Amino acid sequence: MQTILLQAGADGGVLPQLLMFGAIILVFYFFMIRPQQKKAKDQKKFRDELTKGMNIVTIGGLHGKLVALDDDTITVEVDKGVRLTFDKSAVSMEATARVNQQPNS
Repeated sequence: MQTILLQAGADGGVLPQLLMFGAIILVFYFFMIRPQQKKAKDQKKFRDELTKGMNIVTIGGLHGKLVALDDDTITVEVDKGVRLTFDKSAVSMEATARVNQQPNS
Protein backbone atom coordinates (compact mmCIF):
# COMPACT_ATOMS: atom_id res chain seq x y z
CA MET A 1 0.00 0.00 0.00
CA GLN A 2 2.81 2.35 0.89
CA THR A 3 4.45 1.66 -2.49
CA ILE A 4 1.31 2.80 -4.32
CA LEU A 5 1.15 6.04 -2.35
CA LEU A 6 4.82 6.76 -2.98
CA GLN A 7 4.42 6.15 -6.72
CA ALA A 8 1.41 8.46 -6.96
CA GLY A 9 3.26 11.33 -5.31
CA ALA A 10 6.46 11.00 -7.32
CA ASP A 11 4.96 11.27 -10.82
CA GLY A 12 4.11 14.85 -11.58
CA GLY A 13 3.47 16.91 -8.52
CA VAL A 14 0.60 19.25 -7.88
CA LEU A 15 0.33 21.04 -11.23
CA PRO A 16 -1.23 18.19 -13.26
CA GLN A 17 -3.73 17.56 -10.47
CA LEU A 18 -4.71 21.24 -10.42
CA LEU A 19 -5.08 21.27 -14.20
CA MET A 20 -7.33 18.19 -14.09
CA PHE A 21 -9.42 19.71 -11.32
CA GLY A 22 -9.76 22.94 -13.34
CA ALA A 23 -10.80 20.96 -16.43
CA ILE A 24 -13.48 19.16 -14.43
CA ILE A 25 -14.83 22.49 -13.17
CA LEU A 26 -14.97 23.84 -16.74
CA VAL A 27 -16.84 20.76 -17.95
CA PHE A 28 -19.39 21.12 -15.14
CA TYR A 29 -19.84 24.80 -15.93
CA PHE A 30 -20.35 24.41 -19.68
CA PHE A 31 -22.49 21.27 -19.58
CA MET A 32 -24.56 21.78 -16.42
CA ILE A 33 -24.56 25.27 -14.92
CA ARG A 34 -24.54 27.45 -18.05
CA PRO A 35 -27.50 25.70 -19.80
CA GLN A 36 -29.59 25.95 -16.62
CA GLN A 37 -28.85 29.66 -16.32
CA LYS A 38 -29.80 30.19 -19.98
CA LYS A 39 -33.07 28.29 -19.52
CA ALA A 40 -33.94 30.33 -16.41
CA LYS A 41 -33.17 33.55 -18.30
CA ASP A 42 -35.41 32.49 -21.21
CA GLN A 43 -38.26 31.58 -18.82
CA LYS A 44 -38.01 34.97 -17.09
CA LYS A 45 -38.03 36.76 -20.44
CA PHE A 46 -41.11 34.77 -21.52
CA ARG A 47 -42.96 35.60 -18.29
CA ASP A 48 -42.15 39.30 -18.70
CA GLU A 49 -43.59 39.24 -22.25
CA LEU A 50 -46.97 37.70 -21.32
CA THR A 51 -49.96 39.46 -22.87
CA LYS A 52 -53.71 39.13 -22.58
CA GLY A 53 -55.24 36.62 -24.95
CA MET A 54 -52.29 34.22 -25.01
CA ASN A 55 -53.03 30.53 -24.65
CA ILE A 56 -50.71 29.25 -21.92
CA VAL A 57 -49.84 26.08 -20.03
CA THR A 58 -49.02 26.17 -16.31
CA ILE A 59 -46.34 24.05 -14.68
CA GLY A 60 -49.16 21.87 -13.37
CA GLY A 61 -50.37 21.19 -16.92
CA LEU A 62 -53.46 23.42 -16.88
CA HIS A 63 -54.27 24.91 -20.30
CA GLY A 64 -56.12 28.19 -20.55
CA LYS A 65 -56.39 31.67 -21.98
CA LEU A 66 -54.71 34.56 -20.19
CA VAL A 67 -57.36 37.17 -19.36
CA ALA A 68 -55.70 39.43 -16.77
CA LEU A 69 -52.17 40.35 -15.70
CA ASP A 70 -50.92 41.95 -12.49
CA ASP A 71 -47.38 42.46 -11.23
CA ASP A 72 -47.10 39.03 -9.61
CA THR A 73 -50.30 37.21 -10.59
CA ILE A 74 -52.20 36.19 -13.71
CA THR A 75 -55.81 35.17 -14.27
CA VAL A 76 -56.43 32.25 -16.61
CA GLU A 77 -59.79 31.37 -18.13
CA VAL A 78 -60.01 27.59 -18.43
CA ASP A 79 -63.70 27.44 -19.50
CA LYS A 80 -66.45 29.99 -20.08
CA GLY A 81 -66.88 31.78 -16.77
CA VAL A 82 -64.22 29.72 -14.95
CA ARG A 83 -61.25 31.90 -14.05
CA LEU A 84 -58.32 30.87 -11.90
CA THR A 85 -55.62 33.09 -10.44
CA PHE A 86 -52.01 31.91 -10.44
CA ASP A 87 -48.63 33.29 -9.55
CA LYS A 88 -46.71 34.41 -12.64
CA SER A 89 -44.02 31.85 -11.90
CA ALA A 90 -46.58 29.07 -12.48
CA VAL A 91 -46.63 29.74 -16.23
CA SER A 92 -44.59 27.16 -18.09
CA MET A 93 -45.01 27.92 -21.80
CA GLU A 94 -47.28 29.20 -24.50
CA ALA A 95 -49.75 26.50 -25.58
CA THR A 96 -49.01 26.96 -29.29
CA ALA A 97 -45.26 26.59 -28.66
CA ARG A 98 -45.87 23.13 -27.23
CA VAL A 99 -47.50 21.94 -30.46
CA ASN A 100 -44.54 23.19 -32.52
CA GLN A 101 -42.04 21.28 -30.34
CA GLN A 102 -43.56 17.84 -31.01
CA PRO A 103 -41.79 15.79 -33.69
CA ASN A 104 -43.66 14.86 -36.86
CA SER A 105 -44.74 11.23 -37.05
